[in-house]
Amino acid sequence: MPTPPSKPTTAHPLEPPPWTDEFGTELDRLRAEIVAGRGARDARYIHRVIAVQRGLEAGGRIALSVSLLPPAWLAGTAMLTTAKVLENMELGHNILHGQWDWMGDPAVHSTTWEWDFLTPADAWKHTHNHLHHTYTNVVGRDRDLGYTILRMSPEQPWRPVYLLQPLYAALLAPVFEWGIALYDLEADAVTAGRKSVRSLFGEIGRLFRKGVRQAAKDYVLFPLLAGPSALPCLLGNLTANVLRNVWAHTVIFCGHFPGDVRTFSEADIEGETRGQWYLRQIQGSADFEGGFLLHVLSGNLGHQIEHHVFPDLPSSRYAELAPRVRSLCAEYGVPYATGPLWRQYASMWGRVVRYAVPG
Repeated sequence: MPTPPSKPTTAHPLEPPPWTDEFGTELDRLRAEIVAGRGARDARYIHRVIAVQRGLEAGGRIALSVSLLPPAWLAGTAMLTTAKVLENMELGHNILHGQWDWMGDPAVHSTTWEWDFLTPADAWKHTHNHLHHTYTNVVGRDRDLGYTILRMSPEQPWRPVYLLQPLYAALLAPVFEWGIALYDLEADAVTAGRKSVRSLFGEIGRLFRKGVRQAAKDYVLFPLLAGPSALPCLLGNLTANVLRNVWAHTVIFCGHFPGDVRTFSEADIEGETRGQWYLRQIQGSADFEGGFLLHVLSGNLGHQIEHHVFPDLPSSRYAELAPRVRSLCAEYGVPYATGPLWRQYASMWGRVVRYAVPG
């Protein structure tokens, strides 16, 4: 049995285990197996999800157009919320990762998809696909480690404002898409000299134009089309967006910030091999457990570990990959953080509170 790696929860440079390359080869084999098996089943899945999502959105819009009737408001808001969750989590996030690019279908391609989320797709792909997935939980390199406003590791310097982070982390949830949009502008890169002011203003312009389109659609166009039901329709759209934001915040925070998730130093990734990258992705992420519907509504990010190990494989394959990755981790003694959603949620808030104070 290989000697397990040590399991610190903070950034600390470690000597990689001697079996790291062997472990990486095993995961490469899993990946190659899924790549070779992609085909009609995967195409049917993604097109079925798109059809369901569009049907729910159409049904929700129609019901909200007569939402002076309370049952119609409840049904319309529920359908529209579910449609927005599916579009954001299982469709937008995963399509923009290139998980279905292999199909060659422009309708579900990472270069053509623009999602129903405030931040423009190109900006999100840069900060998320490139920076976050490359430097997962590396203090000083992964901006998603606290999104530049939260302290999630003791190696992040403490400032008095962090005493309030439990409050503003909670306030972020209902406006999560706005927070992510502002974060994706990377204004801190301007002060650090990595981005020009001109580039920043160009990105602000693109964000503003998309924000106007999003707001006009949900808070002007469809309410006006609803006529006498304009106000309840507007409130239904607002409720759907808020609930979608709260759910996305919950899923993403539970996949990245529970207490068992490790952070790393820049020294840890010097000369990093493929096997070491796999180890960092696994120990820098967390799964949560649930049934099929929960996983679809979370964009299969209840399998966050599998997503970080194989970010460009179809999300519908993560459920079959998860027990195999977990078994491989058990064989090599690699920590694999998982548990019920409620427990990961509580653990995440424990981390937010713990690192709000010095030390």
